[in-house]
Amino acid sequence: MPSPEHIHPAVWRATQLARGAARSLPTGHAALSAELPDGGWPLGSLIELLTPQPGIGEIRLLRPALAQLETRRAIALVQPPHAPHIASWMSWRLDPRQLLWVAPEKPLDALWAAEQILKNGSCGALLCWLPHVRPESLRRLHLAAQASDLLFVALRPASAAQNATPAPLRLALAPAAGGLSVHILKRRGPVCDTPLYVGLEPGALTPSRHAPLDRRLPALPAAGRPAPALAA
Repeated sequence: MPSPEHIHPAVWRATQLARGAARSLPTGHAALSAELPDGGWPLGSLIELLTPQPGIGEIRLLRPALAQLETRRAIALVQPPHAPHIASWMSWRLDPRQLLWVAPEKPLDALWAAEQILKNGSCGALLCWLPHVRPESLRRLHLAAQASDLLFVALRPASAAQNATPAPLRLALAPAAGGLSVHILKRRGPVCDTPLYVGLEPGALTPSRHAPLDRRLPALPAAGRPAPALAA
């Protein structure tokens, strides 16, 4: 009997990772890429990242992949919980002009915006924060993504792991010393019971609000003379 991959690219054995079934983008993390079908983030497909809270390193996990996108294609951020930290993007050698920040007033507007971005196809990546979303809305977004070639990541709370998803790839992230603990909940391949450790580069340093201690103090004014004014 011929091997499954010789029958059709979308067919594989349950004991092996799917190969050649989809386009992918390298993750930039060797340990993670080795456990993903086609060795990277699938393009034109819904990817779910589940986190206990925003800001544990999920964007730094995606940074190497985002850096590989064409600079002429925008990176859309839909409904992020915080404003983009421009200093971090610049320290990662990513052009802030690529960012398309969409802050809708209602959750339904976020779903509409995400679907339009997927259908338009001009962006290179779409990161969409979906704290509350219905399964049928996820299926609609996944179908729209399949007609595109962009990196589509939905960031959802860890509690969503209890619910079914149409996403072919779902990862649960947890903070770890110097990086993240990554548990692959769903993939096109065998079950992965052991979480992976992925080391991350440190984020951008926040400028200090205090003056450096080695700054020379201004000369004290002589008796009877007014102190010189300081220009802001």
